[in-house]
Formats: sequence, C-alpha cells, structure tokens
Amino acid sequence: MNNQDHKQCGRPVTESDAAPMQSSIRKVVLGVVLFSMTCIVAIVGYMLAGWTMLEAVYMVTITIFGVGYGEVRPMEDPALRVFTMGVIIAGCTSSIYVMSGFAQMIAEGELNRFLGARRMTRGIDKLSDHIIVCGFGRVGRILADELARSGKDFVVIDTNQTRLQEAETAGMFVIVGDATEESVLQSAGIARARVLASVLPDDTANVFITLTARELNRDIEIIARGESPSTEKKLLRSGATRVVLPAAIGAARIARLITKPSAEMILANVAQQESLTEDLEQIGLQMSELRLPENCDLTGRTLADIKFGAGFQFVVIAVRSNDGVVTREPPLTYTLRPDDTLIVLAHRTMELRLQEIVRNKQIIYRGVRS
Repeated sequence: MNNQDHKQCGRPVTESDAAPMQSSIRKVVLGVVLFSMTCIVAIVGYMLAGWTMLEAVYMVTITIFGVGYGEVRPMEDPALRVFTMGVIIAGCTSSIYVMSGFAQMIAEGELNRFLGARRMTRGIDKLSDHIIVCGFGRVGRILADELARSGKDFVVIDTNQTRLQEAETAGMFVIVGDATEESVLQSAGIARARVLASVLPDDTANVFITLTARELNRDIEIIARGESPSTEKKLLRSGATRVVLPAAIGAARIARLITKPSAEMILANVAQQESLTEDLEQIGLQMSELRLPENCDLTGRTLADIKFGAGFQFVVIAVRSNDGVVTREPPLTYTLRPDDTLIVLAHRTMELRLQEIVRNKQIIYRGVRS
C-alpha cells in the first residue's frame, strides 16, 4: 500500500463522503427558501383580504405552526378558507423539509464517521511489516511526513484528537489512544509491525511504550526518542534497539557550524544530511577541514602532486578558497592557493595528525619528503 492508498483511507479527503453532505445542505437551503416564500405569500394574501400586517403575521404564525388559537377575524369567504388551507399545507411541508435536511446532515455525519472508522480499522488490519509512530507532536509530524513521502505504511498513535484529525486529513492511518496500553498497540498491529518509533517528548512515557512493545513483539525494531542523555541507558535496557537524542543532535550540528563551517556547507546540499553524518560516524569517518597557511609548501601545487605519507587514506571532497568560493569534486589538476581550505573525508582519528602534518610541512611530493 503506497501513499496514494493512505489518502484514499482518510475519510475527510474522500469525495463520496462529501457528496451526501452537500445534498443535505441543498435540501435545507431549498426548504428554507420555500418556507420563506410561503410566509411572504400568505402575509400578502391576508393583507389583500383587508387585514393589517400585524394581523396577517399573527395569522400566518398560528396557522403554520398549528398553535390552534382562533382566527383574528372570521373567515366566511370560501376563497380565504381555501387560501388558508394552502398556507397550512405549504408551510408544514416546507418546515418538515427543512427539519429532514438537518436530520439527514446529523445522521450522515455520524454514519460517515462510523464507516470511516470501520474502513480505517480494516485498512490497519491489512498492514504488515509497517511502522508504528507513537506521538504526533513536532517530531512525530516530521517523521510521519517523511514516511509518507517515502511511501511507507505506518500508523500514528496519539491521545490528542485535534492532532490526529490533521493526520487523518492528510490520509494517514490514525488511532486515538494511549500507546502505553497493550490494547492500543495491538489495535495498531504491533504483532505484524516491523518498526515502532516512540517520539513522545516525555521520557517516562517512551520507556513505558518501549517496555510494552518489547513484551508484545520480541522481534520488532524499537527506535525511541530521549530528551535527557541519562535516559538513553534506561531506554536501551527497556528494549529499545536505538535511541535518538534530538537535543544532542542539534547541539552537535551547531558545533559543526561553528568548528567546521565549510564541511557543514557541503553537507547542507546533501539530502538527509543528518543521516549521512551518522552513517559516516558509524564507520569511523568524518568530514575534516585543512586550512593551508600562506607559507605552506602546498601552495602552487596540484592535488595530484601531494600525499601525506603511508597510512593516510583520505578523499578531497571540495576546496574552499579564501574568497568563499567552493569547488566540489576538484580535479587532480586543481592548483592550491594560500588560505585554501581542503574539505576531506578521512578517519576521525587522523584529523589532528593531518593538521599537524600541514603545519609542520611534513609533506611528501612524489616520494620525496619536504
């Protein structure tokens, strides 16, 4: 089931649900128009019979609504009696038409909500290897949007009905309830799910959700959000596969913007940069910057002319000149200039050694040490 299928399951976005509601609205509007015209024609008719406006309005009111008071004036004229009968029939018919329209609107709304819930329940029951997102706050919204763009099957759980209405309108599968309860997770199909993401801002709730989910499904991958670094160990002991600390990630990003602005600028143009950075760190790599001082022997030489000695494996991803121009994937014929900054991908343990080598001019040119 792709993202288009999700949109079809969300009740507020289906045309079939909107058509009956529009029909009932048209019925109410038509009934009001007929009722108003009946009242106006009746008032004018009584006034033409010689009654005052107040007497005519009073007569129309007690006639249409069947109050049963006596006539304002005796109606001995057969034509006036026939006219009054017509007013009764037209007024009661139009008022009943209006009331039936309102009743239809209420009934259709309740029926549509029921049918929409049934359709959504059946849709969730058919999911397999899907993702369960616990929490639809700031992080949950971003996560759900990314999953929807990727065409993944997922279910959103939250206790806030207003938030879930937004998700349902966007065509997502939603469940109103507390994700710490077993019945709620079971209704989300946790036994068939592949991943559960607990992204609530409350660390305690995330721990309880992790414990409950791990008990219900021993094989499911659980990714939990943690606000406090001290919660990470608790979440892992509770059964979380991985723990994400948004505050720590944000702080690390700010630090990179301060300490390695050029490398961060390169990453800023790469899709899913945080994922890329984390993947590089998992295999021991990181982006490093090597600024060439004015008196560095590298200036005036090409990238093909230099290396830093045996065991120094790195890749020059870009070169940033002193005027701020960034050359991505520079050719080996690129000539280095003073104050150029090399953006290199290397093992994280070599960054300091590379800096020392550049400062101390321990550079090898075609096998000869400088």
